[in-house]
Amino acid sequence: MTKGYTIGIDLGTTYSCVGIWENDRPEIIANNNGNRTTPSCIAYTSDGQLIGEEAIEYANIDPENTISNVKRMMGKNFIDEVLQSDIKRWPIKVIEKNNGKPYIQVKYKNEIKDFSPEEISAMILTKMKEIAEDYIGQKVTNAVITVPAFFNNAQREATKKAGEIAGLNILRIVNEPTAAAIAYGFDKLKPNDNKNILVVDFGGGTFDVTLLNVNNKKFEVLATII
Repeated sequence: MTKGYTIGIDLGTTYSCVGIWENDRPEIIANNNGNRTTPSCIAYTSDGQLIGEEAIEYANIDPENTISNVKRMMGKNFIDEVLQSDIKRWPIKVIEKNNGKPYIQVKYKNEIKDFSPEEISAMILTKMKEIAEDYIGQKVTNAVITVPAFFNNAQREATKKAGEIAGLNILRIVNEPTAAAIAYGFDKLKPNDNKNILVVDFGGGTFDVTLLNVNNKKFEVLATII
């Protein structure tokens, strides 16, 4: 019987990665360029789309049609103050559609196209899915996706929707600090252990510090500073 895999995806602001549990440890899978992280970047050209390293290179040629930092748009309204500040700095065109939601407008195959943040994120997640499938040698459907601990419900739902658009069955949305603590081994504490853990996340687009409590192998986010 073929073993079924569940993949874990870190959908990052600037870089994303995908991993599986293999040989009793997490294995972060390299992309076809040999890199274990892939730029969370998509570029649209007259011929099609580029994702990852190729998109980063294309940004020097056509920044108006190269999208990065889409994670900063997830689950937000167009009038969000932080988003409006970001839009002023970005070369891409962001418009308001569908009851106040932000959409990215690009020129794709010589036509003007509007994409939601969830659709763009879904393309990145699809790339992560394909990287995993190439490594495993079989199709995968089940996935866990990490998000910042400070993400609100709308941002988490937007991330889940992006996964569904990518054809993934999202088993769980996990806080990034919790995932980091589990990877470090804090899930292997004794049943009666009660510890506080400080996780510092130097991300490409965000920086946050989260205080976790692990009690009876259950993780709880006590506070996050961003």
